[in-house]
Amino acid sequence: MGSRDEVTAPTRRPRRSGATIHDVADAAGVSTATVSRALRGLDRVSPQTRARVLEVARTLSYVPSPSAASLKSGKTSVVGVIVPFLTRWFFTTLIDGAESCLRQSGYHLLLFNIGSRGKARPQVLDQQLLAKRLDGLLVLSADLDPPEVAMLRDLELPVVTVGLDLRGCDRVGIDDVAAADTAMSHLLTLGHRRVGYIGGNPDHDVHMATAVDRWEGVRRAVQRYDVRVPRDHHVYGDWTVRGGMAAAGRLLDRTAPPTAIMAASDEMAIGVICEARRRGIRVPEQLSVVGIDDHELSFTHDLTTVRQDVPELGRTAAGLLLSGLSGQERRRRRQVVLPTELVVRGSTAAPHRRARSA
Repeated sequence: MGSRDEVTAPTRRPRRSGATIHDVADAAGVSTATVSRALRGLDRVSPQTRARVLEVARTLSYVPSPSAASLKSGKTSVVGVIVPFLTRWFFTTLIDGAESCLRQSGYHLLLFNIGSRGKARPQVLDQQLLAKRLDGLLVLSADLDPPEVAMLRDLELPVVTVGLDLRGCDRVGIDDVAAADTAMSHLLTLGHRRVGYIGGNPDHDVHMATAVDRWEGVRRAVQRYDVRVPRDHHVYGDWTVRGGMAAAGRLLDRTAPPTAIMAASDEMAIGVICEARRRGIRVPEQLSVVGIDDHELSFTHDLTTVRQDVPELGRTAAGLLLSGLSGQERRRRRQVVLPTELVVRGSTAAPHRRARSA
C-alpha cells in the first residue's frame, strides 16, 4: 500500500514523522512543485499559498529530505570540522565557538577526528566520503599530511584554518611567536636565569606549527636578555596535564634544576604545578610557572599565563567561512590575527635570593 493510503486510511494510526511531500500537497490542495517552492522560499508562490503550505507542513510534521534539497540547490548546509582530538579543552572550545556562529546561519557540523600524526594515524579523511556532503571545511589546529592536503584541494571547497597555514586558505590564529616571547620575557624580567621550557615535539606533534613558533618565541626572548637555555632544560611534553607532570619531573631531577618553568600550554603548566606540589616544592617561592592559553582551569591553579580568546578564534573562523559560502568575491587570501595578553597571577615571582646567587 502506498504512503498516501497509509496516511489517509482511517483504520491506521497516523504516523508521527512519516509525512511525505505528496501528503502536504494533497492536504494543501497544491502540486508537489508548489510545496517545494513554498518551503524553499522561492518566487512564483503567493503569500497566501505559502502560508497554507507552511501550516500544513507544520501540522503533518513534514521534514524535507536533506539529500533531495541538496540535489536541487547544490548545497548541503553542512560544514566539516577537522580536529586532531575531541576530548581536549582547546578543541572543544574552538568547536563550540564555531558552532554557535554557524548554527545561526542554518549550518550543521560534521566532525572528523583524525588523531595524532604518525604511522598509526587512521585514514579518516576520504574523498568519496566527503564529496557532495559538505559546503566547506574548518581545519582546527590539525597539521595535515601531504596526501590529506592534496585530497582537500581536490574537493575544491572553501577552507578556513585555525592555528596553521595551508597555502591559499584563509587563516585565523594568534601570533604564537609573540605569545611565547611574552611568557618567557615575564620570567626573565622577574630575574630568573635558570629557566626550563616544556614545548611540543615538532617531529611527531599534531601541533607542529604551534610547537615550532612557540619555541622560536622562547629563543627570541632569551637572546634579547642574553640568557641561554641549556639543552637539557628544553624538554618535550604532549600538551596534557600528565605530559606536563612527566616533563617537569625530568627538569626538576637536574643537578641544578630551574627556578622557573615555562610551558607551551596551560595544561602542561598545570602539570608542572601538580608535580611541584607532589615533590613538596612551593610555587612560586621555589619555582615560578607560566603557561599559554588561559585554560578555563588556570585561575583555579593561580596560573600566570598568556591569554588567547579561544571561543573567538572559533567564531572568527566560522565567520570567514560563511562569507566564502555566501559567494562573496575574494581577491586574496585573508588572515586574521587575534590579540593576546599577559595575565599575571600567583604562580610567578622573583627567584629566591639563594637561587639567584647560585
